[in-house]
Amino acid sequence: MNERDLVVGVDIGTSSAKAVITNDRGEVIAEHSSEYGVLAPRPLWAEQWPEVWLEGLVEAVRGALERAGGEARRVRAMSISSLYGGSGIPVDADMKPLRPCLIWMDRRALEETDWVKREVPLDELVRVTGNGVDSYYGFTKILWLKRNEPEVWERTHYLLPPNAYAVYRLTGEIAVDHSSAANIGGVYDMAERSWSASMAERLGIPPRLFPERLVASADVVGSLHAEGAALTGLPQGMPICAGGVDAPMATLSASVFEAGQHVAMMGTSTCWGFIHQQVPREAGLVSMPYVLHPETNTYTFGGSATAGAVVKWFRDELGGVERAVEDWTRGAANLNAYAQFDQRAAGLPPGSDGLLLLPYLMGERSPIWDVHARGTLIGLTLHHSRAHLYRACLEGVAFALRHNIEAGLAAGYPLDDELRLVGGVAKSKLWTQIIADVTGYPVLAADSGGEAAYGDAMLAALGVGLADESGIASWVESAALYSRFEPNPEANATYSRIYPHYVGAYEDLRERFAAMAATAAGAI
Repeated sequence: MNERDLVVGVDIGTSSAKAVITNDRGEVIAEHSSEYGVLAPRPLWAEQWPEVWLEGLVEAVRGALERAGGEARRVRAMSISSLYGGSGIPVDADMKPLRPCLIWMDRRALEETDWVKREVPLDELVRVTGNGVDSYYGFTKILWLKRNEPEVWERTHYLLPPNAYAVYRLTGEIAVDHSSAANIGGVYDMAERSWSASMAERLGIPPRLFPERLVASADVVGSLHAEGAALTGLPQGMPICAGGVDAPMATLSASVFEAGQHVAMMGTSTCWGFIHQQVPREAGLVSMPYVLHPETNTYTFGGSATAGAVVKWFRDELGGVERAVEDWTRGAANLNAYAQFDQRAAGLPPGSDGLLLLPYLMGERSPIWDVHARGTLIGLTLHHSRAHLYRACLEGVAFALRHNIEAGLAAGYPLDDELRLVGGVAKSKLWTQIIADVTGYPVLAADSGGEAAYGDAMLAALGVGLADESGIASWVESAALYSRFEPNPEANATYSRIYPHYVGAYEDLRERFAAMAATAAGAI
C-alpha cells in the first residue's frame, strides 16, 4: 500500500456536515464541518431541503482539503453517510427535489400511524420488516405525503435517502444502500434483504418509488463526474462509495465488528446500538442491515429523540450570559458556553438535589414510542439554580440511554460489559462520567476522529482496496482515540435509586401527555 493515498469520509448530519480525511492507515489528516439548521414550521415537524445538505457537504470537503494542504490529487475514494432521511427526498422525473425532506425528527404522521396499526397486524409487520410502526419511520411519513400533498405525490418519481441523493448529485448514479432502505421500515424485507413489493402495495405505496439498485455500504456506486469534481475540488473519476445511515456508520467508527459490542452515538439525538446475526425480535427497537457485511449482519438500536438537542436548547434559551462570555473570549478553551455550564454543574451531587428531567422535547422514540411525551421537570424548588437544571438535562439524557439499554437486555440480546461513546456528547467529560455512573458501564469515549465520517473513511478505503477488513479493524486501536471512564459505585447507587422514578414518572404522565397534546392541537 502507498501510505500517501488518502480517503474522504463525509457525514451529512441533522445540524452539520462533517468531512474527515485519513490516510490508508486510518490516521486523521484533516477534518472540517459546516453547520446548518432544521425547518420546523409547526410543533413536531422537522424538514430540510437537500440543497442545504449538498452545500454543507461541499463546504466540509473543501475545508478539509484546505486543512490537508490541498492534496486533492492524493484522494482515492469517498464514502457518504447521512442522517436518517425519514420520508426520503421526493424528486421528479428530472431528479429535482419537490419539497423538503421529512427527516427522522418529524413526527407529524400520527393519523397515518394509527391507520397502519388498524390495517396491518404488528406481528406481520415485524416478521417481514424487522421493525414496528411509529411516526418516526419513513413509511408513515410517506403516507402523510400521499394523503396531504397530492400534487407532490403525483409528481414524485423516486424517494431518495439523503446520502443516495448526494451520491447522485456527484456521480449521476442512483442506488440505495441496505441500511438506508431498511430504516424506512414497512417496505423493506429484512429476511430477503430487498424491497418488499407486497408490503409496499398493502400500504398503498407504489414500489416504483424505490430505486431497484440496492448496494452494500462499501460498494462503489459511481465515479465523480465533472460537475461533482468542480463542486468538491476532488479529482474527476474518483470512486464514490454508497455509505449508509449515520448511526451504524458511527458504530463502525468505534471498531465494532463482533456481536455484543455496543455503542452510543450521541449528538443531536441518541442512537445506542449493536450488531448481531439473529432475527430482530423486538418491535420496540429499530433494526437494519449493518454497514459491513449487510447480507448477514444486522444492526439494532434504541433511539432517544433528543440528546445534545436538549443542552443546545438550554444554551440558546437560558444561557445568554455564557454565550456572551463565549463571544467575548472568541471561544477560548474552557470558556465556551457548554464548558462554563459543565464547570458549575460538576460541583453538584448526583441527582441534582432532587431535580429530575424527562428529556422528551420532541416526543420520544424507543423504548416508549410516544409522540405525545413532553420534556418535564420534576422536583423544582426555589433552591435550584440554572446549574441544577443543566445537570438534570445531562442526567435525563443518560437515563433515556439506560432505558434503551435495559430494553435490549430484556429482549435477550447479549451485550459486552463496556460501552463505547461517539459523537459530540463525548467531548464533555462531565456528561461522559454521568453516563458511566447512570448506566453502570465503563465508557470508552472517543477523543477525536470518531463518529460517522470516520466510519465512512473506513468504508471508502475498504471499497477501493486500500485496506482490507483486518486493516480497518486496527485503525481505531492503533490511533488510541478513546478515554476510559469508570462508573463511580456511590453515584451509580444513587442513580439506580432514582431510575425507577424516571421510568415511573412517564407512566404516571402518559395519559396526561396525550390529553395535553390534544388540547394544544385544538388551539392551533
